[in-house]
Amino acid sequence: MKLIILDRDGTINRDSDHYIKSADDWEPLPGALQAIAKLNHAGWHVVIASNQSGLGRGLFDVEALNAIHTKMHKLLAAQGARIDAVFFCPHGPDDGCTCRKPASGLFEQISERYGVDLKGVPTCGDSVRDLQAGAAVGCDPHLVLTGKGATHKDRVAAGEGLPPEFPARTTVHEDLAAFASFILAREARGKKAAAAPTLTSTPTLPSVA
Repeated sequence: MKLIILDRDGTINRDSDHYIKSADDWEPLPGALQAIAKLNHAGWHVVIASNQSGLGRGLFDVEALNAIHTKMHKLLAAQGARIDAVFFCPHGPDDGCTCRKPASGLFEQISERYGVDLKGVPTCGDSVRDLQAGAAVGCDPHLVLTGKGATHKDRVAAGEGLPPEFPARTTVHEDLAAFASFILAREARGKKAAAAPTLTSTPTLPSVA
């Protein structure tokens, strides 16, 4: 199974310091829905792992969250795209749960639901906690410079790399469209390498008098 795990706010849609509390608040980032469509068309299944502490804080309820995701699914469908499932943590930072990123509980739920080992599965988000959660179960971490990730733009542009708390081998992308292009190009290179013929030399046999 070709699986990709995405963060939601700041990765697929515009983030807000005041939380995404209603369907009206949910606005896709430029090119994000089309990026998911490209991944889907190449056979990738896409799921979301998202912290939604606004639920625990009482800022919105499950009905509002469902309305947000209904809007998301409709806009995706209009692009020929789909999100297979949304896994979310409703807890606040002081609740002591195991599912709020950077804890890996949401990723473990995904692994159990799909019956797959997440080692090497690409995960993409806009914050260090998104990538720490994925890396804890062996995912391949990718950062987008949208949402909270925008704070790292100058550092990356200057060639300084990411702060040390980011997982090793984190790959950085301008946005979700660039991430999708990278994944598809890497997959194409892998297929080309696998299809290339292997050349073997014929050993020279000693001559017989």
